[in-house]
Amino acid sequence: MWPWEHAIVAYLAYSTFCHAIYRDSPSGLEAIAVVFASVFPDLVDKLLAWEFGVFDAGYALGHSVFAAVPISIGIGLAARSIDRSRVGIAFALGYLLHLPADVFDSYVREGIFQPELMLWPVVVVQDHSVNQGFVEQFLLFFSRYRDELLTGDLTTYRWLQIGLAVFTALLWLYDGAPVLRNLLRGSRRLLLGVIGNRRFDESTGRR
Repeated sequence: MWPWEHAIVAYLAYSTFCHAIYRDSPSGLEAIAVVFASVFPDLVDKLLAWEFGVFDAGYALGHSVFAAVPISIGIGLAARSIDRSRVGIAFALGYLLHLPADVFDSYVREGIFQPELMLWPVVVVQDHSVNQGFVEQFLLFFSRYRDELLTGDLTTYRWLQIGLAVFTALLWLYDGAPVLRNLLRGSRRLLLGVIGNRRFDESTGRR
């Protein structure tokens, strides 16, 4: 599953959770946490495998349920200790959804059930075909994805993913566009502060 697809699924799940439990939308910090956590396993494993050759494939430590669970609990406890429990929940949800999503995606697209993708080091996934760096390998896979979209001959599964992306984008707008909203508010405060300081300097004759 592509990183942005993981991010879409994670944000949709967390936003739904927030509306159901808190009757509220995700904050900007929570949105960042859930999206970052949703791609965290790939950032760890694929970088270490493709760029540095630490692992034989991009499914290892970061994708392991034996690492994901304690890391999620640790982040959750740390967030709770600074009164940011919802951020911890967002991180845990984004991270833990990544693992079964890869297994599900592999089964739907290739017809292969691979629970071993999240069982490192009990089961080690092998992929000796990868012999390029992180950026080169990513661009190779992305070009295949782009070509699939441009041909227009999309599978039902791909159409469902596109529909899910559109729905999640609308949900993000309904939530008030977290992160973008925070950036705009911060920029507005900064601009007003600059204007206010300039007017004060002009009124006092300072340069």
